Amino acid sequence: MVEATKRTSPYPLWFFLPAAVIYGVLFLVPTATSFWYSLTRWDLTTAEFIGLENFRQFFSEPFLVQGLINTLIYAVMTSGLKTIFGLLLAVLLTSNIIARGFLRTVVFFPVLVSTIGIGIAFTVMMHPTRGIINVALEAIGIDGPGWLTDPALALFSVALVDLWKGVGLATLIFIAGLAAISPDYYEASRIDGATRMQQFRRITLPLVRPATVTVVTLSLIGGLRSFDLIWAMTRGGPGFSSDVVASVIYKQYQAGFYGLSTAGNVILFALIAVIMVPLTIMFNRREIEQ
Repeated sequence: MVEATKRTSPYPLWFFLPAAVIYGVLFLVPTATSFWYSLTRWDLTTAEFIGLENFRQFFSEPFLVQGLINTLIYAVMTSGLKTIFGLLLAVLLTSNIIARGFLRTVVFFPVLVSTIGIGIAFTVMMHPTRGIINVALEAIGIDGPGWLTDPALALFSVALVDLWKGVGLATLIFIAGLAAISPDYYEASRIDGATRMQQFRRITLPLVRPATVTVVTLSLIGGLRSFDLIWAMTRGGPGFSSDVVASVIYKQYQAGFYGLSTAGNVILFALIAVIMVPLTIMFNRREIEQ
């Protein structure tokens, strides 16, 4: 019996080639170029190789280091709050409550609104004397703080606005995760006498873990590269108290320090990679073990 000869087709290779070319042109080439220019002192016409001088300068300037620290604080804070409140809202909005569909729309609506528009609106609302928030607090006898003018509060105030805007997406992801849990688990636990809190701890939390991983990953990456909301509300101020790496990069570029701003881009890229790659490996390993 003669074995049929196997025919190999070049189709799979040609199928992936256009995507590979686009990926290389739009990602690999700009990334490699950024690494090169971070080692130079350059303007729009010339470039002088200076090695790691831009990186030494970045880490020797206190306000640049402060931007790096603020980035980590902001990312961890917004990611944690979105995960916690997103899960709680999802549990609430999947229960038997009145106007559940309407409340889901209300929670998700801020996700659809322009970030710059939200930043401008909350900047007006958080004005220390004429903002609606402090005016309302004053009406009940509370002296409202300078939400965006106090260096100790500015970054946290922006983080709360980021939570208000982004928790809707986290809630939607958690609702999808909760919908995938079979009601049989809860029915069996009720027969065994489990309380709602025990059901939440022993059933909901473990089975909603894939959604939790997605929310943590997306919100952490978004927090690390956040720029538009912070720039719209504080422009990194007062002083450098709410500066993050992205706003520092933009300020250095505006000032004409193109090499230093490119080095900041590389540092931000490395920061995201150092945090997200091990975190993703850890999440994937736990999923395999389970």
